[in-house]
This record gives sequence, structure tokens and C-alpha cells, in this order.
Amino acid sequence: MQNEITKKSNLFRKDGSLLQRGWARKPILKYNRENIAVKWHRIKEWSHYSVQDQEQGFGLLITLGDVGFLTLIGFNWLDFKNCKKYTRGSLRFLTRGKYTWPRSSLEKADIKLPGWNYSAVFLQRKGKRILSFNYPRFKGLKGSVVLYDDPNMDNTVVVTGYENDHRQFYYNHKVNYMPAKGKLIFNKKQYEFNPETSFGLLDWGRGVWPYNTHWLWGSACGKVDGVPVAWNIGYGFGDLSTHTENIVFYDGKAHKLDQVIFHHENRDPNKPWRFTSNDGRFNMVLEPLIGDYSKLNMGLFLSDSSVIHGIYSGDIVLDNGKKIQIDGLLGHAEDIYWRW
Repeated sequence: MQNEITKKSNLFRKDGSLLQRGWARKPILKYNRENIAVKWHRIKEWSHYSVQDQEQGFGLLITLGDVGFLTLIGFNWLDFKNCKKYTRGSLRFLTRGKYTWPRSSLEKADIKLPGWNYSAVFLQRKGKRILSFNYPRFKGLKGSVVLYDDPNMDNTVVVTGYENDHRQFYYNHKVNYMPAKGKLIFNKKQYEFNPETSFGLLDWGRGVWPYNTHWLWGSACGKVDGVPVAWNIGYGFGDLSTHTENIVFYDGKAHKLDQVIFHHENRDPNKPWRFTSNDGRFNMVLEPLIGDYSKLNMGLFLSDSSVIHGIYSGDIVLDNGKKIQIDGLLGHAEDIYWRW
């Protein structure tokens, strides 16, 4: 069953339960945060941006988030030509809502996270998302990038509940295709994002999740024969009896898939991963350029992550039956366990 949400409403009832569950093309539900039925330390809120250029062979990932008991900022630099990944970040404990996280992923909003030796600012504007950052300790990283968010394009939105606890939920908005323009400096070298070859992704999430969580997620975007193409695939958390987050985007329009399965050898990020759908409309192989496995155990907090950034090849089938051949599209996939 794929229940499409088309009617605007609040996200929660007064008791913290979800009013609607399913998927949508835009985040049309109001995030009435005041009705969340748990205390501050259980609420997770974040914005994650990925900007990559396949032709030039580099990418930047930035994450700002508050997972209740800590606030985090994380940077990843991807060097696809040399198959290397560089990571730097900072944590702040028990911030207790000191920083303002937007209630909407569409309306005008600012996120500012200044520190002793870094700063990051995310600006939401009509049709644009502006990222500015300065992290001297991370190989002199500094720059600004504009992502062009076409309001006419469909997006990935899911409203997911949990069977055993009505207070738990996941409200997620992903913009899977945004041309990028900007400049940055990393390791004393200047890089430039070109909107013809550089594309960005937003992962905007709000939720109350179980303490132990496992999820799988994959995405890709670019152009095929001059047409914008992207997809979002994933599963592993919550009650998915009403929907999945599996969607293919072709020229800005969503083509809904049912279930997609990740096939890999013990989460090995250095071997190809394969993806198939039960409806036969998604068949893909992801060849790793950068494979990364990491594990961080801080007692109450655990991250066990297997992540691939690489090249997708295969085929997708649109709603009208048209088959699109994919021959080398840059993207990622991940299989992650968290205790948070």
C-alpha cells in the first residue's frame, strides 16, 4: 500500500500521535512541535546537505543536528579522483534547544551554528538554499554554495509512525535534485561548483525514534540525456504498512516505487551493492569509489555506519512503462545502526 498524503493538516494530534501517515510530494503537514509527547532529550532534528560534482570529482557533505542530548556539526570532503574521504566535526553536549531549528523545510529560515573555531549558516529562501561555512581546522575549509530548489519539482516526503508507541514518529523531507553554484577553499585549493554539473541534496528530518535504530538509505542525481534524474530509496525503521520512501524522479516528477531491497555482503562498503524492487521497476548496481566503515561507541551514543559513495548503473521504469537506462550516475548508499 502506498498512501499518498494530499491534504494539509498538522502533523500531530494533541496527544502526540500522527494525524496522517504516508508519503507526499511536498512537506504539506505543519510540524506543530509543541504537541510532541516526549521531553526534549528524545527529540531529533537535523539538516544534512550533500553537494557533489561528478565531472570534476569532488563533493562536500555538511550536517547540523540536535539529537536531544547533544548538538553536532559534521563536515566530509569527498575526493572521487583519489578515492579518499576526509572528515571533521564537533559535538556540544546538553545544549537543550539553545539553537533554533526551523519548523519548516520550505519557509524562510536561518540555522546558525557558531563556535570557537568554526561557523556554519544555512539559509532557506524562496527557490534557494544558501550554505556558508568556515572551518579553518579542517584543512582551511571555507566557502559558500547556493542550491537552486525548483518549487515545481516533486520531492521525497514521508510521515512514518511506530506500532508500539504513538509518541514515536519520523517526518522527513528530502530534496533529491538541486543544481549548485559556489566556490570554496579546501587544503589550499579553490573549487567551484557549476550548476550544469554540480548537484545538491537536502535531508531534513524531525523525529522521535527508538533508542536502537537501524536504517538503509540510498540516493543519486544528475542528468541523463539532458533530463534531470534522481531517486531516493530506503527502509528499515518504523511502520511501513502505509508507504515506503522509494521514489524515482524524472524531469522533476515523482514516480512511486513499492519496496526496494539492498543486497550486499555483510555491509562491506568496498564491494558493489545491488538494489532490486519487488515491482521490477528498479534494478541497480552501485560501484564504490569511496567505501567507508566507521564505528563510534560513546556509551549512551553509538554509530555503526557502512557508507558507499560511487557510481550507479542499471535501469529504472517510470509510471508509464518507459525504461530509462542509467550508465554511471553519482550517488551514495548506507546501512547504519545507531543508539541515540
